[in-house]
Amino acid sequence: MSILHLVSKSPYERNNLDTCVDFVRDGDAVLLIEDGVYAAVKGGAAAAKLQGLADVSVLGGDLAARGFAVDKLADGVKVVDYADFVDMVEAKDKVQSWL
Repeated sequence: MSILHLVSKSPYERNNLDTCVDFVRDGDAVLLIEDGVYAAVKGGAAAAKLQGLADVSVLGGDLAARGFAVDKLADGVKVVDYADFVDMVEAKDKVQSWL
């Protein structure tokens, strides 16, 4: 069973990213939305936790709303739009939101 893991809270305020990473398995995807996009900023402590995960994305609108350009993202992190978000939900068997 493949899972889309949604992280919406800042990893610098909560431990939801840590918990999420512990549950990610092969075939799963992680999508950082809202304040969760802070985890993908290059050089941040949280970005190191994303290393080794095969499929990590950020919602482009949320990234832009927080003033970050794509070139500030950690290596391997993809930017997706809302249509891609819908496609990701449809492609996975389950969606898990980490609050």
